Amino acid sequence: MAKRLVPLLNRVLVEKIVPPSKTTAGILLPEKSAKLNSGKVVAVGPGARDAHGNAIPVSVKEGDTVLLPEYGGTQVKLGEKDYHLYRDEDILGTLHD
Repeated sequence: MAKRLVPLLNRVLVEKIVPPSKTTAGILLPEKSAKLNSGKVVAVGPGARDAHGNAIPVSVKEGDTVLLPEYGGTQVKLGEKDYHLYRDEDILGTLHD
């Protein structure tokens, strides 16, 4: 059974990117060498509302690669994959190539 989670308000569903533990030549990398808390945005909520009822849009969109805080978020398991839910204001920034 396939499930799709649609976040509410200003929540963002992120799949964390796991850095490779081995190079193409087979050299094992230490865990801290490539530690960058990043993830790919899978789903985005519609946004929050201000005191006057005006919509405040979420600052990221699906498919963006984002920089995440070291701690925080809510872990969610859908099927065999682990995801994390963050508030829009908890995301530190977007990463571009």
